[in-house]
Amino acid sequence: MSADDFSQWAARRRAIAGSRHWVSPKGPRTRWRKAIFNRALALFGLGLRLTPLHARGRRNALDLRRIEIEVALPGLPPAFDGYRLLHVSDTHLDVFPEIAEAAHRLLDGLAIDLLAVTGDVHGDHRASIDRSTSLLMRALRGVTVRGPRLAVLGNHDAVEMAPALSALGFEVLINRSVAVEKDGQRLIVTGLDDVHNFYSEAARFALRDSGDAFRIALVHSAEMADHAAEEGYALYLSGHTHGGQICLPGGRPLVTQLVRCRHAAVGLWRHGRMVGYTSSGLGVSEPAMRFNCRGEVALITLRRTDELRPAQ
Repeated sequence: MSADDFSQWAARRRAIAGSRHWVSPKGPRTRWRKAIFNRALALFGLGLRLTPLHARGRRNALDLRRIEIEVALPGLPPAFDGYRLLHVSDTHLDVFPEIAEAAHRLLDGLAIDLLAVTGDVHGDHRASIDRSTSLLMRALRGVTVRGPRLAVLGNHDAVEMAPALSALGFEVLINRSVAVEKDGQRLIVTGLDDVHNFYSEAARFALRDSGDAFRIALVHSAEMADHAAEEGYALYLSGHTHGGQICLPGGRPLVTQLVRCRHAAVGLWRHGRMVGYTSSGLGVSEPAMRFNCRGEVALITLRRTDELRPAQ
């Protein structure tokens, strides 16, 4: 992204942030419902602090897991068969810094081909961006990344998160694509700006402009899944929902915060021929606890197949 393009994008994003509306692919929506929801969450969290459930919920938030899955993808270039991708989302480590060390223990010694961070590195708008990014790097310090480090922004990430991540070695994809090459073959990774609060038509154009190569989409939320599938993407990685964070027994989310594509709220899913994965997130938002929903990272191995079949 050129300096002029970045300046224009940043101005538009800041204008939305300072307005009375958020913008999603469904159009503008007023903020009052979200404000009421946040107030209710704050009261709920305050109530839990008075019970033993508060300590239990915080212990749950530290009980992270590493999901390891193989995804069979028709058309995957042969050189990428066995390609290992680490998907990390919704770290929010400024909200609960202790998760950084728990994540380090989970990931220490892991070697991967590509690192994909799908937004919401930041959590509390009162915290500094440097605090969030330094904790992210602490969590990832034991991971060996042989190839690209890619990131997109989430709805909690301010404009300033993009240069902060760039300074740490990430290529931040803001409605644009990048080619990943291996043994003379390539795939295309398209990254969109957050579409839950900061959608613009540039996101649709970015999906269309990525060419005819094998394509992967990185988007903070699953709310563009249908559009990506229509454009022929093979794999879509997202987060945003935290898997519900506080769920009913069995992991059923009470709230997903999706305005569309709600079928893709958590875990593996499919839209047409496209496979998707929605991370439950590494970190937490307030109230900083989890119930019936573990924080996670996903180690995804790409597998070439000639036939469409369910993801493994």
